[in-house]
Amino acid sequence: MLPERMAFDVVSEVSQETCEALADCLNLFTKQEGVRNLKLEHEQEKNKILSEALETLATEHHELEQSLVKGSPPLSIISEEQFYDAVSDSESEKSLSGFETTAAYSLEDSMDSKDTITSSVSEEKVCGSGESLSNGIKKHRTSLPSPMFSRNDFSIWSILRKCIGMELSKITMPVIFNEPLSFLQRLTEYMEHTYLIHKASSLSSTTERMQCVAAFAVSAVASQWERTGKPFNPLLGETYELIRDDLGFRLLSEQVSHHPPISAFYAEGLNNDFVFHGSIYPKLKFWGKSVEAEPKGTMTLELLEHSEAYTWTNPTCCVHNIIVGKLWIEQYGNVEITNHKTGEKCVLSFKPCGLFGKELHKVEGYIQDKSKKKLCALYGKWTECLYSVDPATFEAYKKNDKKSAEEKKSSKQEPDEMPLPDSESVYVIPGSILLWKITPRPPNSAQMYNFTSFAMALNELDKEMESVIPKTDCRLRPDIRAMENGEIDLASEEKKRLEEKQRTARKNRSKSEEDWKTRWFHQGPNPYTGTQDWLYSGNYWDRNYFNLPDIY
Repeated sequence: MLPERMAFDVVSEVSQETCEALADCLNLFTKQEGVRNLKLEHEQEKNKILSEALETLATEHHELEQSLVKGSPPLSIISEEQFYDAVSDSESEKSLSGFETTAAYSLEDSMDSKDTITSSVSEEKVCGSGESLSNGIKKHRTSLPSPMFSRNDFSIWSILRKCIGMELSKITMPVIFNEPLSFLQRLTEYMEHTYLIHKASSLSSTTERMQCVAAFAVSAVASQWERTGKPFNPLLGETYELIRDDLGFRLLSEQVSHHPPISAFYAEGLNNDFVFHGSIYPKLKFWGKSVEAEPKGTMTLELLEHSEAYTWTNPTCCVHNIIVGKLWIEQYGNVEITNHKTGEKCVLSFKPCGLFGKELHKVEGYIQDKSKKKLCALYGKWTECLYSVDPATFEAYKKNDKKSAEEKKSSKQEPDEMPLPDSESVYVIPGSILLWKITPRPPNSAQMYNFTSFAMALNELDKEMESVIPKTDCRLRPDIRAMENGEIDLASEEKKRLEEKQRTARKNRSKSEEDWKTRWFHQGPNPYTGTQDWLYSGNYWDRNYFNLPDIY
């Protein structure tokens, strides 16, 4: 009995010591949790203070900009209607109307010129004949089923204040900040001015072909003017097709990756005169007062009749005044277009706005041969037009313009005498050739998410088309369709449902160690640049759609 009693005492003592140790650990953990909670509260308070300071700083900076531009007193002593924004005098995009920059054209010399490249027939093609068959629709709609919602009661800042410096593709935004298009449809807007590609194919001069390709590259971003609504993020495996007999092309796109989000597209001329393809990875960053979108990816245009290939990357797009003021968009950065057959290059500079807005929307650059000799100069605005002119004439104009600007600055010191960008037109240098002019937006554009006529038709759907397109086509997405129809609550619910469905599918693939396989594109080197790209695999237009993923 004695040994058993001793063993019992030992176990009891050890148990007691263990209990005391566990109690000490629990007490320690409790103290540590209290310290962590205190630190968390301090961090949250610091974050709140910094956010409020940033908002105050942004407001003061915005007021200072306005006073410098107009020579007016700070915002605190003037009304909302009086202050001038660097882009426009229209209503705030936060109240959904967008900015309006309608510049007057001085086209007399150019429009009467026999050398004008853009023909009247091509201009008519941009608007569309309205009678051509396109995916079963003979006449394209000119309006959406419902106008856009007011964003007055919603603040982008309230969402983005927690995301400074973060990758925005992983941030879920409320549906109110969207426009009723998928990003796959948004990138299809590159094709609005396809007549410039057809024109390039018909020209015999390599320099004239480069001019048209450069005009196409500039026109491809023109639809982004005033479009501060965010397109819906495509779901993995989502597709979009568009056939436009009136514009002479058909296009296919597919969301080939979700993280990072990559969209691949392939377009071809219906007369086998061109192929245009590429992949876009829109890398988004929030920098306090602005959201910047860098469209990583290479654009490749092949003119088949001339066995030529052109490649370029798009400029960076930036949405300003996220915290306070009127939302406005600018494009900036250098775009280098290379003709891989001749070695010719077109180097375009998309000008940043600058303090007083004098460079707002401006684009200029040169076409050079392979020895870097300047063959012609290009200039204009990506929101309006593009011209070409002799390099010597352009440089003489630039020199005189700089001289007159300096004289004006020295002779007129009053801030209210400074020219405002909205009042300036694109001055047409004598001897210039008009390459491209933007198609006017429809009268109801401001109520329809600032869509162009081309964008207005991208999501239209009828029964005949529905029986032809695959079930992955984003025309069939219920959240986009609900938003287009004005059902904002349903759109929000469907958006959340689809996102959750996509997450569940990804988890299931991860458990089964199954890799996602793209259907219409595959990775490979770009045949002209050698960089990694997404290339069309073929067979989409055979209409043999089997084993497609259930993504909606």
